[in-house]
Amino acid sequence: MAAQGEDGSGLTHVLRRRHMTLIAIGGSVGAGLFIGSGAVIQTAGPAAVVSYALAGALVFLTLRALGEMVVSVPAGGSFSDYARLAFGPRGGFTIGWVYWWMYAVLVAAESVAGATIVGQWVEVPGWALALVVLLSMTVANLISVRVFAETESFFSLVKVATIVAFLVVGGLYALGLWSGSGGSSVGNLWELGGFAPQGWVAVLGATVVVLFAFGGVEIITIAAGESAEPERGVASAITNVLWRIGLFYVASILVVVMVVPWDSARLDRSPFVVVMETVGVPGAALIMEIVVLVAVLSVLNAAMYTSSRMLFMLTRQGDAPRVLKGTNRRGVPVWAILLGTVVGYAAVVADYLFPGRVFGFLVASIGAILLVLFLVICASQLVVGARVRRRAPERLTLRMWAFPYLTWVTLLGLVAIFVAMAMLPEHRQALWSSVGAVVVALLIYEVRRRVGSEPSRLVLGVGGRATPEELDAIAGPGSAVVVGEEGGGHSPGAG
Repeated sequence: MAAQGEDGSGLTHVLRRRHMTLIAIGGSVGAGLFIGSGAVIQTAGPAAVVSYALAGALVFLTLRALGEMVVSVPAGGSFSDYARLAFGPRGGFTIGWVYWWMYAVLVAAESVAGATIVGQWVEVPGWALALVVLLSMTVANLISVRVFAETESFFSLVKVATIVAFLVVGGLYALGLWSGSGGSSVGNLWELGGFAPQGWVAVLGATVVVLFAFGGVEIITIAAGESAEPERGVASAITNVLWRIGLFYVASILVVVMVVPWDSARLDRSPFVVVMETVGVPGAALIMEIVVLVAVLSVLNAAMYTSSRMLFMLTRQGDAPRVLKGTNRRGVPVWAILLGTVVGYAAVVADYLFPGRVFGFLVASIGAILLVLFLVICASQLVVGARVRRRAPERLTLRMWAFPYLTWVTLLGLVAIFVAMAMLPEHRQALWSSVGAVVVALLIYEVRRRVGSEPSRLVLGVGGRATPEELDAIAGPGSAVVVGEEGGGHSPGAG
């Protein structure tokens, strides 16, 4: 989202297509793949590949729906503004603050996780290491948008290089082409109780867990506002997400279940470490610990950036205190970044008081917010997409396929995940904690509506590309709409 300072100047457009591509990769590859995939494999067996493919398809289609809105309706507040266009100020306020909360808590969780990894190498209290990790990433984000982009690009390159090397080495071993492999191990896919030894219900249950491993891919649409070429950058990044999901997730899990028996107790550790040890790569454990640390820092870096930009957008809409609106001379929203770290510092204190208990609590408290976000994105696209097709179809240079039917299929798939979480005891706490966050945001909106200024139904325009009035005419609820030949338009404030 293109944040603006008090003087109206936008944040420097320094993100290039190279950065956009790497940010998309960084957002979709985290510690959940390197560590959490072991539990998924033990639940679903070799059919964990299907769990990842199903979740990946839902995420990709959701992102495609979001991408259509980003390109055709270039609003400065990303999906919060699309919820505002579709469902009014209440929708924009609620999803904006809930999304901010998710990433503020994620900043805290990843700081504690990073400290846990570093704590394996140095004998320093976990709370002190968490503080160092948090301060380091805060400084990187405060310097400039360019530092964020370059840092995230470096982290992403490390992760991509690791996965490519893993696929090559593990794939050769599974096919019996690696020195000392002792023959093909592809039979692990079906020889230990079948492809889905725990049944297909277990495969669908594992999909619930897998969905949250993809959290972060939506960050590219927020970074787009600070890109030098936002439409091309977003379109390219979204289009390429499909093959990234296939390569980095589905192919990686396929290699794991071919090399290591799905019921191996060793999968309690990182499956990537287990595969490399099986192949005989020296120092595999240390290498993967370093890569997992990089993945954690990458998520922390992106979370801090995302929470600050969403909060900055809320200040521009009058939905957050104006004091958070200020930027420094490099266009960085300093106060918004610092507020996004408050939960992190609280987590440092909590880790000091209750060592080893903080990370699980933090993760559980935001467990289903991503699902709520995806549901809102699809619901918004059904409304906004229909309006754009009716009022300014020439703007649809990036379309959601088979609209509205495929959007409905995606929405129903996400609802099925929601229902599954409510039915599975191990996921209920995360679900109801996240629903509670939504309820709190709705209640706060009612207070804001009664004691604050009148909430605006207009969304944030993007300098040089669209004004709030034009966006309202194209995709808003206004009853009197005039759309010009070039797709511009205005609304005289109807609705």
